[in-house]
Amino acid sequence: VLKNSIMGREVVESRNGEVIVRIGGGENWHQWVLYCLEQDWGGVENLSLIPGSVGAAPIQNIGAYGVELQQVFVRLEALHLGSGELHTFEHADCQFGYRNSIFKQQAKGQYLITRVWLRLRNRNHQLHTHYGSIAAELKKAGIRQPTIRDISRVVCHIRRSKLPDPAELGNAGSFFKNPVVEPQQFEQLLAEYPNMPHYPQEEGGVKIPAGWLIEQTGWKGKRVGNCGVHAQQALVLVNYGGATGMEILQLSRRIQDSVRHQFGIELEREVNVL
Repeated sequence: VLKNSIMGREVVESRNGEVIVRIGGGENWHQWVLYCLEQDWGGVENLSLIPGSVGAAPIQNIGAYGVELQQVFVRLEALHLGSGELHTFEHADCQFGYRNSIFKQQAKGQYLITRVWLRLRNRNHQLHTHYGSIAAELKKAGIRQPTIRDISRVVCHIRRSKLPDPAELGNAGSFFKNPVVEPQQFEQLLAEYPNMPHYPQEEGGVKIPAGWLIEQTGWKGKRVGNCGVHAQQALVLVNYGGATGMEILQLSRRIQDSVRHQFGIELEREVNVL
């Protein structure tokens, strides 16, 4: 087993209100976000408290609350595990998609990401406050002109209130991707479920929260043996202790069947199954 312990943070370019920073792949992602806040670098505050390393972030194209890594990504350097050669991947080379990249497809398991370059703003921050419950939490706190630190604090509060700590209750975070449906299917669903949360996408489809779909099928908070669906966030499957990987997988398939039967939507797993 290889553990990426490559550390380091270095500004390689600074101009026009932006900085490009090179970060070691072994850096802890959330600690990196906190460092950005200290420097007043904006762009990753919505990605606060996501577990994992900087080097793992491009593999998943991590995203949360309306922001994805690809929006600040410049390039990465990766070690080919077969040849030992270093390769550079520019933005287009990574083939980013929703929770996806070339490193989960054609190049899966072939590279160790050693360094990542990100482009951040050091003034005139472009805040993303309208996704999920961020705006509501800011209003509740009486914050009318939020800073990137305010956004990060709110995101951390929301995540801690909804997501269980893996150190206390075994889980892999969000288990399913939020599905994107075609406009025609969306209109049919909205007619039947007028209060269905939804987020129009630039490419024309409409994203529907997987957690809402799972909750509507009655799975939220339900326990099956030693595993189950978290009571606060239906998108998270939990291991109460002693559940095998196969039991978790079987539970996920039952949930997929329920959502398919009720909504005609195929939920796709976000986690990797080995």
